[in-house]
Amino acid sequence: MILITGILGQLGYDLAKEFTKRGVEYIAPSLEELELTTEAGAKNFILEKKPEVVVHCAAYTAVDKAESEAELALTVNGLGTRWVAEACREVGAKMIYISTDYVFGGDGKTPYEVDDEKKPVNVYGRSKLLGEDAVNAVVDKHFIVRTSWVFGINGHNFIKTMLKLAQTKKKLNVVNDQIGSPTYTPDLSKLLADMAASDKYGVYHATNEGFCSWADFAREIFEQAGLDVEVDGVPTIEYPTPAKRPFNSRLSKKSLDEAGFDRLPPWQDALKRYLVELKNS
Repeated sequence: MILITGILGQLGYDLAKEFTKRGVEYIAPSLEELELTTEAGAKNFILEKKPEVVVHCAAYTAVDKAESEAELALTVNGLGTRWVAEACREVGAKMIYISTDYVFGGDGKTPYEVDDEKKPVNVYGRSKLLGEDAVNAVVDKHFIVRTSWVFGINGHNFIKTMLKLAQTKKKLNVVNDQIGSPTYTPDLSKLLADMAASDKYGVYHATNEGFCSWADFAREIFEQAGLDVEVDGVPTIEYPTPAKRPFNSRLSKKSLDEAGFDRLPPWQDALKRYLVELKNS
């Protein structure tokens, strides 16, 4: 039996659908049943249900808000993850922890390898790195999966924001000096389900293939959606946010290749399928 935390999020929602497709039994605690700000809240449901695998998707993900709610973000993503990890160890469960490119410093132009230096530039990145460190220290049977620029049908994301803005604007300024890879949650879910069925433990990077800037991403969204919106690329300095963003979010997939896991499809193909999903939803 699989336990999924954070089923109301973009990834948790599609992961549940993927396990259903595969005929794999899963359970998904509510926010009340698994609550990451107290040790008992984080552990008791897992200790009671004794799953074979825990996929820990739940997290504090409000990147900008985390700058003013640092204690909460660090508790949920750091301590909360440690408590989940301790419960996994106690019941003998595998643990899959969803992490982020934000654990890196965002320098340079080459893709980060899994063991490159961690140097988060904001509170959210620090909190997720605390979670990684906890999983690594506590659970032998673990997968740490870093991803980036996630989009799915259930929740808010960049694509939905761009499509909404296109209803009232014909010209948009979008950041062009942050480079990364969009990631479609159904594609990531297939990989996570493959991992859950394996014992190829370790640290992995998983995004859809290819790199782009946010401005490139926006242009492709409008082109595929058939919308006449002009995108002007602007530097990050012209779009200040409470949390600093990494300029380089490129992630190397070498670890996936070495373990024999399939890479995700190109992000442009993922976007095409997502727009169809949105239209039909």
